[in-house]
Amino acid sequence: QVQLVESGGGLVQPGGSLRLSCAASGSIFNINSVAWYRQAPGKERELVASVTTRAITYADSVKGRFTIPRDSTKNTVYLQMNSLKPEDTAVYYCNAAIQSTDRRLHNLWGQGTQVTVSS
Repeated sequence: QVQLVESGGGLVQPGGSLRLSCAASGSIFNINSVAWYRQAPGKERELVASVTTRAITYADSVKGRFTIPRDSTKNTVYLQMNSLKPEDTAVYYCNAAIQSTDRRLHNLWGQGTQVTVSS
């Protein structure tokens, strides 16, 4: 069984930083791609950033402020958020395409973590 667990959300002042974690566990053969999404109240879920074997992509609204560090030894991907703005307030979700050891492909979502940017 494979799963994703998120952590790292919280309250931060404008201009501050926060790092979210997305850890994969279980019988993993390969992690094909990872993406971070966010959803604010009354808005549709939007893609924040993604990483594949081809490229790393960021939404225009977060370019220059967010990055996606990785630790392959821990099967963990992070969302490093700097220079945070009130507009970044949302529930953040990680999403991953993971191939288990039996070669089945799984599209998994983390449980979500709240990020609030307020003075």
